[in-house]
Amino acid sequence: MIVDSRPGIVRSGPLTRHSPIRHSVRFGAWLVLATLVAGCAHAPSRPAPDASAPTRQGRGIESVTAQPASPAPRAPASVASIPAGPQVLAPGAASPGNAGTGSQAAPGSVTAGSVTAAAPRTPAAGRAPRADLMRRALWSDLPNWAADDHAQALKTLRHACTALERQDAWRSTCAQARASEADRDPRKWFEASFRPWQLVNADGTDNGLVTGYYEPLLRGSRTRTPPFIYPVLAPPEDLVTVDLTAVVPESAGLRLRGRLEGSRLVPYYTRGQIEAGLAPLPGRELLWVDDPVELFFLQVQGSGRVQLTDGTVVRVLYANQNGYPYRSIGRVLIERGELKPNEVSMPTIRAWALMHPRQVRELLDTNDSYVFFRLGEDDPRRPELGAPGALGVPLLAGRSIAVDPRIVPLGAPVYLATTRPSSAAPLERTVLALDTGSAITGAVRADFYWGFGEEADREAGRMRQSGRMWVMLPRDWSVRPD
Repeated sequence: MIVDSRPGIVRSGPLTRHSPIRHSVRFGAWLVLATLVAGCAHAPSRPAPDASAPTRQGRGIESVTAQPASPAPRAPASVASIPAGPQVLAPGAASPGNAGTGSQAAPGSVTAGSVTAAAPRTPAAGRAPRADLMRRALWSDLPNWAADDHAQALKTLRHACTALERQDAWRSTCAQARASEADRDPRKWFEASFRPWQLVNADGTDNGLVTGYYEPLLRGSRTRTPPFIYPVLAPPEDLVTVDLTAVVPESAGLRLRGRLEGSRLVPYYTRGQIEAGLAPLPGRELLWVDDPVELFFLQVQGSGRVQLTDGTVVRVLYANQNGYPYRSIGRVLIERGELKPNEVSMPTIRAWALMHPRQVRELLDTNDSYVFFRLGEDDPRRPELGAPGALGVPLLAGRSIAVDPRIVPLGAPVYLATTRPSSAAPLERTVLALDTGSAITGAVRADFYWGFGEEADREAGRMRQSGRMWVMLPRDWSVRPD
């Protein structure tokens, strides 16, 4: 059994690139990987959605300054990688496989199709947050905290509690949030139940990047009929996902994706190879859409809706990803001199694509990462609900953000102090950390969910603001040194 050296490993955590511990973890991880893959080399195929991948690629398109040097769209300075090959994406406490993506790969597992060889999952939820990226704060430190809509914040927390209350660390807090006493004075209840911690960067600064995302609407068909010639694909049957967490505890945050060539695990096909037809994907088409750029943006956002020719609207949700780090096409256009840094946004990229139709495919293929989807269902009684986020509950427009789950516990209330897109008008409110994204990395980093529709598209496309964040942790929680 040979494990090809090309698949890359990204370790998210405090270890440095040259740490002796890191190198021993890599070596041990590969030994365990070899054993695990040998056991499933001939497993039947049908992919189990990845439980620890971000729900979406994240906003690396126009937020070029937020891109990591070794792209894991959304990656902090502590991320190190072995050159080349697929990326290992860091899972959150209640990981993204994203919300409602179906079966999940357990830690210490190899998933090849529907077969998972797994060790028992040990929930990471409730693990003490990192003290080095948090600073004790007072409620009076939160800008305009007294003016927030605390009743709406409590309602949003109760929404998140449909998932959080299944976790021991949150059960008591959620029970108290549902009690009628909380409604009498929501602000007083928050202040009595939580402690605010200001999030800070590794260098001690407290300002970070706040971008926006939304749920796009595409035009499509259930059959390949021009102009609907671009497929929305389900995960391929030969995509293998490997999680080493339970077997090698030091590898927490490591995840591999690839495919098997005989007994070797090798990188999965890149976007360009998938578009060229090299991957075994015939029959995996869920829908067909009419615009390759909008399909690319759908992969960045991680979920969306497709309006079919008969007027029916179908929701598509993140299911899996081919394992490669995301590369910002906005950055590529800047490097080529096609756009200036202050010009890059989704509208300007769309405009460039309309003016250069013959160059679109080559541009998109510079991003090796490719996202696969599954069909979702809407609750006809709650049309305002967004797609499920990483926590597993539907996103709420204007009250949900994506965070780095290695630092901010999924489901935690966060007080966000930023400004509205392309404006100095304050945007200050309590939001819930309900989602993740592969370009959302670092403590003071958020992606604000604007919802669905043209206005959400417009606001998300323009949002690239500076902001500060305070995470609210239950009073019985502790933080850990790191």
